[in-house]
Amino acid sequence: MTTELDVRTYNREAWNREVARGNRWTRPVGPEVIAAARRGEWGVVLTPRKPVPREWFGELKGKELLGLASAGGQQGPVLAAAGARVTIFDNSPAQLGQDRLVAEREGLSIRLVEGDMRDLSVFPDESFDLIFHPCSNCFVDDVRRVWREAYRVLRPGGAMLSGFCNPIMFLFDPDLEPKGILQLKYRMPYSDFASLTEQERRRYTDKGEPLCIAHSLEDQIGGQLAAGFLLAGFYEDKHVEEDRLSEYLPALCATRAVKPSTR
Repeated sequence: MTTELDVRTYNREAWNREVARGNRWTRPVGPEVIAAARRGEWGVVLTPRKPVPREWFGELKGKELLGLASAGGQQGPVLAAAGARVTIFDNSPAQLGQDRLVAEREGLSIRLVEGDMRDLSVFPDESFDLIFHPCSNCFVDDVRRVWREAYRVLRPGGAMLSGFCNPIMFLFDPDLEPKGILQLKYRMPYSDFASLTEQERRRYTDKGEPLCIAHSLEDQIGGQLAAGFLLAGFYEDKHVEEDRLSEYLPALCATRAVKPSTR
C-alpha cells in the first residue's frame, strides 16, 4: 500500500523526538572526549561498533569536512577538535542543536546547516576535502541522489566515508524477532512507508519513531560507483548486542570512496 506520509518531514520530526528521548545516536560527547581529541586521541564510528580506521581520514588538520546527515553532537565535534574544519548538514533541528551544545561548551567552530541529504545545493561544487556519512541514508527514499550530490561537492582526490545497512535487516517479521525467530516476511524493494499495512506501520508511528527504507546493495555500492567514486576501503560490522541477526551476520557496511583527481 502507499502512504501520504512525506519521508523528509516525518523523519525530521521523528528524529527531533528521538533527541528528547535520549536515543543513543543523539547523546553529545562529554568534555573528556573532546580533550582527548585535541591531544590526538580520538575515534569515531560510521556503524554501531567498529571505529573507522584512522588511515581512512588521512591528515585531518585544516581539511574541509562535511558531516552528511551526521548531527547528534558525536562525530562532528570530535573531528573538529582533531583539527578539521567541520560543517554538519542534517535534517533534524534538534540533532543539530546537540552539535551546537558541544561546540559552545568546548569553544569549537562548527558550521551547522539544516537540509535534506539528497539536496546539497546550498554548497558549491568541490567544497569539501572529506565527507563523513554515518548510517542514516535509510531515512531517505533515493540514495543514488545522495551519492551524486556527495560526489559533486567533494574535491578531486577527496574521500567519502559512509556507513549503511544491508537491506536484509528490514525483511524479517518483527513480531517474531523478540522470540528469537528470524523469519522472512517482506520483499525488496522494502519501505516502512509503502510496504506495510497501516496497522503494521502504527507499530512505529504510534510511538513517533523514525521510518526506514531498505536500499539495495546495488544502490548503495553500485550507486557510489555510478556517481563516479572509486571504492578504496570496505568493512562490515554487527548491530547492537540485543539484535538477533547479529548472531549470524554482520549487517552493517562501511565504505571509503574516493573521487578521482581526473575523471
